[in-house]
Amino acid sequence: MLLAVDVGNTDTVFGLYDTGTWTHIWRVRSLVHDNESHYESRLRLHFLEAGLWFGDVETVVLSSVVPAMTPIIQKTLRSLFGEDIIMVGPDIFPDLDIAIDHPHEIGADLIANAVAVITRYKQNCVVVDFGTALTFTTVSAEGKILGVAILPGLVTAVKALFANTAQLPEVPLKLPESAIGKNTVEAIQAGILLGYEGLVKSLIQRIRAELGGDCIAVATGGLSSIIETLKDEFVEIDRKLTLDGLRIIGEKVKGNHA
Repeated sequence: MLLAVDVGNTDTVFGLYDTGTWTHIWRVRSLVHDNESHYESRLRLHFLEAGLWFGDVETVVLSSVVPAMTPIIQKTLRSLFGEDIIMVGPDIFPDLDIAIDHPHEIGADLIANAVAVITRYKQNCVVVDFGTALTFTTVSAEGKILGVAILPGLVTAVKALFANTAQLPEVPLKLPESAIGKNTVEAIQAGILLGYEGLVKSLIQRIRAELGGDCIAVATGGLSSIIETLKDEFVEIDRKLTLDGLRIIGEKVKGNHA
């Protein structure tokens, strides 16, 4: 079995892969004030409830975009699975060329996304990751990360609006029927969700234009299905894309060391 761990700004995702499928996926809030014993107890509970043994896990791959949590999760994983933890960084996957100014600045999750799409598609692709941040990672058919666009994610944008406006209520992330809101809730939904719909379409179109029109788009992230009107923009919407990239990295690294 392979355990992929993706530490994000909102959630830490644990994915267990066995015999060609993701058999278990668990989400835990990413809280930097909790120590390794908290995350270890959560993981022990998940394994116990699923009837799993730690000893059956042969490969552990860790991706983190939260520096304060990285050593906490590393200690947790090493306590349960031993010292041989594969840590994702810009040099981890030789088939991926990171053609940006400062490769060590790119998020490990974006590296995993890029590895997943170059393995699946082998053509120009932009990965749109709907997470705490909304990211557009452009990857060439030759396996090169050409660059990234980053902006606040949907929930982040909504929270920023609430934090800086005294009279606006929290609203569900639900696509409105009209761009002309008739009440405060509809007005916020129209502005955020329809606004992001246009933003995503525009950025994808611009990226395609810069690549001469030859570029597919793939969506991932926890909010990738929220804006239903965007589904035709993507050849695939896969919330497990990051985990799959981590799996591919883990299998490659393990194979090289065999």
